[in-house]
Amino acid sequence: MSDRIADVSRDTLETQISVALNLDGQGLGKFDTGVPFLEHMMDQIARHGMIDLDITCKGDTHIDDHHSVEDIGITLGQAIAEALGSKRGIRRYGHAYVPLDEALSRVVIDFSGRPGLVMNIPFTQKRIGQFDTELFWEFFQGFVNHAQVTLHIDCLRGANAHHQIETVFKAFGRAVRMALEVDPRMGDAMPSTKGTL
Repeated sequence: MSDRIADVSRDTLETQISVALNLDGQGLGKFDTGVPFLEHMMDQIARHGMIDLDITCKGDTHIDDHHSVEDIGITLGQAIAEALGSKRGIRRYGHAYVPLDEALSRVVIDFSGRPGLVMNIPFTQKRIGQFDTELFWEFFQGFVNHAQVTLHIDCLRGANAHHQIETVFKAFGRAVRMALEVDPRMGDAMPSTKGTL
């Protein structure tokens, strides 16, 4: 199998983003996005997904964080899709439950080629520090549309909004890692009865 790496840039009037990643990395993260709480969450993806991840973003955060957060999700999705290639030999499906103190979340992902997001996070606060929790929908919607995945996210319980979202991102990282893992029994086969994903 060739190296599963990608380096993708996205340049708009609102954001200039670059994402470099290695799907078979050591969980190393480097982030310069202007959105500190999102960087903390990207570090969860890198560390728990065992993906080496380098993200830079220059965005119009003087307005708010919306464009930066959404466009980082879009560009990350594009980069994972590029690094993954044909999807031959992968497990395709991944899932994880992750607790953090009183919070517990479940994430299930399918690299199906069909974008779809079902997300249920009953946030206990509207903001985490200066970060608007509504932006997590925008991040994951951008991601699923461009990674071409079906993604189900459920925060099953939690009283602390920081704990709620951190369990989601840790579970997301672990679910992605499981789904993208090469299955030695698959060989070069496509993990679909359709013959394509």
